[in-house]
Amino acid sequence: MIEHDPRHSYPHDYNDTYAGLPVASAPLPGDAPDRELPDAAAAAWRLEANTDDPGLDDKFEEVFARFLTRMDTARVTALLVGGWENSYEVDSSHVVRLFVENAERFPALRSLFFGAIPSEVAEISWIQQSDVTPLLKAFPALERLDVRGGGMPALQPIRHEALRMLRLESGGLGADVVRAVGECELPALEYLELWLGVEQYGGDAAVADLGAILSGERLPSLRHLGLQNGEIQDEVAAAVSAAPIVARIESLSLSMGVLTDTGAEALLSGQPLTHLRRLDLHHHFLTDSMIERVTDALPGVDVDLSDQEEPEDEWFYTAVSE
Repeated sequence: MIEHDPRHSYPHDYNDTYAGLPVASAPLPGDAPDRELPDAAAAAWRLEANTDDPGLDDKFEEVFARFLTRMDTARVTALLVGGWENSYEVDSSHVVRLFVENAERFPALRSLFFGAIPSEVAEISWIQQSDVTPLLKAFPALERLDVRGGGMPALQPIRHEALRMLRLESGGLGADVVRAVGECELPALEYLELWLGVEQYGGDAAVADLGAILSGERLPSLRHLGLQNGEIQDEVAAAVSAAPIVARIESLSLSMGVLTDTGAEALLSGQPLTHLRRLDLHHHFLTDSMIERVTDALPGVDVDLSDQEEPEDEWFYTAVSE
């Protein structure tokens, strides 16, 4: 199974490594023309507009053009798209267009994080995304796509032969996007992670919208399923407990959400989970007695039950929302 970068599930900025490579910043406007840069294939390159210094107020298009000039992009395998100017007001469609129009310049690209923007620049639910389907069409050899945003992307059902990992990080993932993921034909996909989020930030997906994913009919290679960060986590757990896809995956994550004893009981009462290598339930609202029951029921499974939460004035919360 494709290896995922080790992290603790909350928004990870991948400042150090991404897709198994050290992260390097794309050439900046103040760089000397002869500044020594890492080999193009030896780093995951972060491209982002510089809006912190008034003297270096580069727009993303300028950063991108400089990267094309300075770098042998034919050998670049991994990219992180950081902030574009006013990413909390302006959507990413112009950035998508840049990549689509220059796709032939990146024949080796295999991993792309679209929206790797730290919270001090824009909180996850402020990031305005757009339709990312053109990226999948323009890069048929892409193996990994991560997308972060609250104004979450549109996604059209598509067949992609090479994609092995798909991660959508959001404080509120729309039902239309969840359904579109299930309607995609992704024969090579091994790792799927969706942050469902909360209704306040657009997370209006219901369990019924997960039906195509849980059937597994279009995901023959899937080995990890993450349905995370949801306020409907108990309902998701109940659906997962009888889902056909669960019998053939190796790891399952229902972490970061409002999982209570009700959801855990559904998991224990459903199909066997003893075949799993790992079950990630961290950030949960289980009682001590239920934690003990889950642990005892799955002695050979690596179960993560860390981050036991307590409701605040009867308010149950996801790990990530705004």
